Amino acid sequence: MNPIQEYFYRIDEPARSILLFLRKKILESDPENITETLSFGLPFFKFKKKMLCYLYYSKKHQKHYISFYHGDQLNHPLLISEGRKKFKILLFDENEDLPLELILSLTKEVKQYIK
Repeated sequence: MNPIQEYFYRIDEPARSILLFLRKKILESDPENITETLSFGLPFFKFKKKMLCYLYYSKKHQKHYISFYHGDQLNHPLLISEGRKKFKILLFDENEDLPLELILSLTKEVKQYIK
């Protein structure tokens, strides 16, 4: 297993399946330009080798989240900055439906700021 796969397999179910599904959908959304790396021990997604978003777990909120680079440019009521300058996070609950369409639309919007 590579380090990125190891990261996901250390997470308990059902969160692991949700994160793996999200990972797959993000990578499939633009397979020629979106890549993944492990940076700071976290799975990062990059668009044309520039930071796009990453996945992590918030101890404060007890939920997993996706953090968007250029989040300061994004305006959506579910996004939280919590003092971050360039990032905003979107928390998601493993017991609720994943807001996949919202996540993919936000990644698409962030890509516009990268170009």
